Amino acid sequence: MGIRARIGALGARLTFADGALLIPLAALLAISTRIRGNSCGHDFSFHLISWMETQRSWAQGVLYPRWAQTPNWGAGEARFLFYPPLSWMLGALLGYLVQWDWVPMALIFLCLNACGLATRALARSFLPAPNATLAGILATAAPYALFTAYERNAFAELAAASLIPLLLLYALRPGSSAVPRPSSLAIPCSLVLATIWLTNAPAGVMATYLLAFVALVAALIHRQIWPILRAAIAAPLALGLAAFYLVPAAYEQRWIAIQQALDIGMRISDSWLFARHAAPDLEYHDQVLRLASTLLVFTASLALVGFVIALIRRRLTPSTRGFWLPLALLIPVIVLLQFPLSAPLWTLPKLQFLQFPWRWLMVLNTPFAIFLANATPLATRRARVLSGLTWTLLLLCSTATASLVFFQYCDQEDDPVNQAAIFRTGTGVEGTDEYAPLGSDNSLVASNLPDACLVSDPLQDLGESDPGSAPVWYPEQGSCDDTFHAQLWQNQHKLLQIDTDQAGYIVLRLRRYPAWRVTVNGQPANTPSNREDGLLVLPVPQGPSTVNVQWTTTPDVWWGRGISLASLVILLALSLRQRRLKAIRLS
Repeated sequence: MGIRARIGALGARLTFADGALLIPLAALLAISTRIRGNSCGHDFSFHLISWMETQRSWAQGVLYPRWAQTPNWGAGEARFLFYPPLSWMLGALLGYLVQWDWVPMALIFLCLNACGLATRALARSFLPAPNATLAGILATAAPYALFTAYERNAFAELAAASLIPLLLLYALRPGSSAVPRPSSLAIPCSLVLATIWLTNAPAGVMATYLLAFVALVAALIHRQIWPILRAAIAAPLALGLAAFYLVPAAYEQRWIAIQQALDIGMRISDSWLFARHAAPDLEYHDQVLRLASTLLVFTASLALVGFVIALIRRRLTPSTRGFWLPLALLIPVIVLLQFPLSAPLWTLPKLQFLQFPWRWLMVLNTPFAIFLANATPLATRRARVLSGLTWTLLLLCSTATASLVFFQYCDQEDDPVNQAAIFRTGTGVEGTDEYAPLGSDNSLVASNLPDACLVSDPLQDLGESDPGSAPVWYPEQGSCDDTFHAQLWQNQHKLLQIDTDQAGYIVLRLRRYPAWRVTVNGQPANTPSNREDGLLVLPVPQGPSTVNVQWTTTPDVWWGRGISLASLVILLALSLRQRRLKAIRLS
């Protein structure tokens, strides 16, 4: 190869790299609101405590924790059993690298960057490289991405959204052979779908239905069955790979108040486009709904405008309709899902747990970014310069708007540094309603409880409260005949040495759950009653006793692990088979 040819090849590689580097720069621009500090949105405290709890469990030798100790004022909840693991594990890992007040922004940067790169990868399948790069940049700073990052602090949803373009890529790409095989690209498709499920459960539901939809559309476009067969292979394999989380989370919902996730304000029917409610307690819900509805109309309108412009200018060719037509059809389908007319569709399995129809904006962001980028003239150097300046200005305006509209100032108690201090003291925080033990009420759990309280009545109320406030326990109330301090109080193991003057009942500062194995002096303990506050109570004899409470692995967990292991074996077998077929074709 001559010197000129080598320089040309190097220039091509540099051009590609420069395009990819623009996306992290856009992500940095999107997190420039960090100069105002952290935005303490809806789910900020939930995620921050989860990251800290994960680190503490790891320090105690529990690599995959199930129980979080801090919620419910130190009585805990089975949070990690029901909330997918990848987001809280990633947050905990980042907590080792940077201070806690920087972890949220680091996570947002990684998610926005991943979303942009994934969108660029999808767009490069049918767009010129400059337009594909622009699509990645627009996805990085899309309005709903910034809304999710700052208004809601839904970090897990933001992470899952970054994988949606890859799912579309592997679901729609025909494959390398002239006659696509059903298993072609099923493996990466299943891996992406499994990762979405392990990141955010509502996103997993959306991604599964999305895969079915685009597979059906692609089958009609190509007039071939391979897209449906690929999805039919990928979806069960993905669910199997994620079964170690999904099986326990699905089975053990019978042990918690999961229906509280669908309480008033959390139902699909409460969040139709621009809906309003007369109930005063839904006033804040309606404010968020108006903002989300505005974003949906804005995003759908721009996506449609970009699609029409690209269609008129013949930038969407018939040879690539297998990619752009499914994306175009997503626009009216997602808009339709925002109206009561779509109510029958929301009765499909698990769709009601999306809670908000506007969550489909997570998917709409992809056609929004791609069609707008494709409608942008980038063929000449002058066009690229002018378009670059225009979009830079618009992205600056978008980031400034996000800083003004979506940014949520942190109260002193919500500040990460202050929350880390509260976490270390062990006083605890409020619990999550849907994770409460069945038949219990989180609002009845008293704060400041001792590790163990001796009572003569197992239903003894602990703590006093003023109307409308949570109960608080203090020794002068006399509700405990005696109190005890634990010798060991880890997330999933509690050990107490007690000595009582009389037989009675011990109320532990611990919520009941079937996975707890409780022994008194080495013998299994009975739990004589279910307290309304959900605290674990057990009888103890007079004199010294050893109370041991340890988390156990229930049969459903073993079933989930077995299914995941079997799915992994199938995945490896499919991968080896595809390698052999590829080697045969090349020979």
